[in-house]
Formats: sequence, structure tokens, C-alpha cells
Amino acid sequence: MAAQNDVCIPVSEEDFDYSQRGQWLRAAVLGATDGLVSVASLMMGVGAVKHDVRVMVLTGFAGLVAGACSMAIGEFVSVYSQRDVEVAQMKRDNRNVKEDLPNPVQAALASAVAFMVGAMVPLLAAAFIVDHKVRIGVVVATVSLGLVVFGWIGAFLGRTPVVKSCFRIVVGGWMAMAITFGLTKWIGSSGL
Repeated sequence: MAAQNDVCIPVSEEDFDYSQRGQWLRAAVLGATDGLVSVASLMMGVGAVKHDVRVMVLTGFAGLVAGACSMAIGEFVSVYSQRDVEVAQMKRDNRNVKEDLPNPVQAALASAVAFMVGAMVPLLAAAFIVDHKVRIGVVVATVSLGLVVFGWIGAFLGRTPVVKSCFRIVVGGWMAMAITFGLTKWIGSSGL
């Protein structure tokens, strides 16, 4: 008979420090939300002046690639800088460099993947709809739903108020899409 090696340590809800989730939760929700809002806003801006579905989807795809690369590079540099500061401080304090330092490659990959997950939402919403007005409406509706989901996930995992989180993220996303749509429409109509 094999011995059971599973150890279960009960942790009550009161003992769990939700602030420890803050760093990775912030990066994941921010990355996915940034992908969702950035790519949707780009697509809305182009959709304000071009009715062709291919142009709108290609713009979204270019935004996905550029945004994922930008997020990965930014996160890599940020986490590597943080790691350098921690190592330098450990050396100044004559402490051994610990193994559990932040991993810049892991952070960069996580950030890029989170951005791409968010960016896929408006791309998939627009890709199969030929009618321009319907496509714009579907993108806005799908992105709004995605923003509510990301807001709920962040609030749930961080144990913060859900309505407040969802409201903040949806209004911010709507503002970004509306400003991009409006300014692009205005610039496009003025002949620039």
C-alpha cells in the first residue's frame, strides 16, 4: 500500500493576504485589458473612415503584434531593472542572492500573452461580419462584455467591489473607443 504524500494546510479566508496577488493580477488584467481596448480602439478608428472589413482586421492584427511586442519588451525591461536593484541591495547588505527573484522572461511572456488574449476579442468579433455598421456595433458590444469579464475577474481575485471595478473598466474602454473613433472620423473628414 502506497503512502499518501499530499499535505493539505487549511488557510482561512481571514488569513489570506490578497495584496500578495496584486503584482501578477495587475499585470494579467492590465495586459488583457490593454489588448482589448487598444486593438478595439484602433479598429474603431479605422472603422470610422474605412468600411472594408479586411482593413479593419489587418489594423487590429497589426495592433495585436505591435502591442504584444511592446508589452513584452516593457515588462522585460521593468522586471529586469527591479531585479538589478534587488540584487544590488542584497550585495550591499552582504546577503546571499536569493533564488526567488523576479523572472524578466517569464514576466515578458505573461504580459505578451495577456495582451494577445485581450486583443483577440475585437478581432474575432469583427472578422466575420461584412456589414460595416453591424460590425462596429458588434465590436463595441463584444468589447463591452469583455471589459465586464476582465473587471469581474480582477475584482473576484482581488476580493474588491465588483460593480465598481466593472464600471471603471467599461467606462474607460468606451472613452478610448469613442475618442479614437471621433478624432479619426474628424481628421478623416477634414481631408488630412
